[in-house]
Amino acid sequence: MLSQQEKQVISLLQGNLPLTPRPFAALAEQAGMTEDEFIETTRKLMSRGVIRRLAGIIRHREAGIAANAMVVWHVPPEQAARVGEELAAAPEVTHCYERPATPEWPYNLYAMIHGTAREECEEIAAKLAARVGISNYRTLFSTAELKKTSMTYF
Repeated sequence: MLSQQEKQVISLLQGNLPLTPRPFAALAEQAGMTEDEFIETTRKLMSRGVIRRLAGIIRHREAGIAANAMVVWHVPPEQAARVGEELAAAPEVTHCYERPATPEWPYNLYAMIHGTAREECEEIAAKLAARVGISNYRTLFSTAELKKTSMTYF
């Protein structure tokens, strides 16, 4: 069970960090806490596993990353754990999931990659395929960004 203070800290952390030299001090002020109290509450939430990580999100299109590809892989079930771990460890992969395959759609691993152009994504996918030893894959490119938000819990 989360306290009201913990919910308030989570609520403030799920938004954008203030662009100041001490963003946690600014958030703490909004919460009516000291900076040390805010940071300590965050540390406790992380140690309990309530918060897994804090991360910055870049607006990739504005940074010149114009191509996004979801690479779908048909991996034998007995190799899925190994291949999934190898794909997930690759710095070029930002998301990696295993999902059930179906007779109509045999792909069971999904890895998201980004590049400055489609060709770069295709090169990355080919390099990953060689690395993991799986040649049965497809590269699906995004055509439009319809929504991009972080989860909001409180």
